[in-house]
Amino acid sequence: MSATDIIRIACAMDARGFAPSKSGNVSQRTDKGFLITPTGLPYAGLKPGDLAHLDLEGRIIQGTHEPSSEWRFHASIYRARPEIGAIVHNHSPRATALSCARKPLPAFHYMVAIAGGHDIRCAEYATFGTQELADHAVAALQDRKACLLANHGVIALGVSLDAAWSVAQEVENLASEYLDILAARLKPVILSAAEMKRVSSKFAHYSKGGPD
Repeated sequence: MSATDIIRIACAMDARGFAPSKSGNVSQRTDKGFLITPTGLPYAGLKPGDLAHLDLEGRIIQGTHEPSSEWRFHASIYRARPEIGAIVHNHSPRATALSCARKPLPAFHYMVAIAGGHDIRCAEYATFGTQELADHAVAALQDRKACLLANHGVIALGVSLDAAWSVAQEVENLASEYLDILAARLKPVILSAAEMKRVSSKFAHYSKGGPD
């Protein structure tokens, strides 16, 4: 667990334009709970001591700043998904645009399987910072490593911060491609569930050191 790594990913997210107006948040699991970016502070100026350390019920263990307003879905996801080590939440422009239409990303490209299944779901809408939103996010993320949040943004998960950040970037890339197809008035060809299962199996093999 490294506060500097959380800040590095948060700054990378900001540099990519995924966190307008200080939106978004980044967290990493710890042996006592999770470390998360604070609310209202620009990422570029963050120091390790600015982060908040919470237990899995959201109680502050350590920190002088308030945690991100979205700490509830971080806590809920960590409770529901013991294999997850890090969470990246952002408002990347193209994926957020798709979320505002409340549309999932179907299997129009095999890279959709990076999120763990044949689609990337869009969670039901709820007000930001609420337990209702957290519950919707956990449901949309069942057996997945990413979801859209209706009229809001993206959540990406990983065993590590870098893995979660990679998923977040790919979701934005996929959303951009999908919206371009729709804007051209083309109908995407959707890959079969069987093919997406094969792709997911190959991704799992690569993650264990398989060939490139």
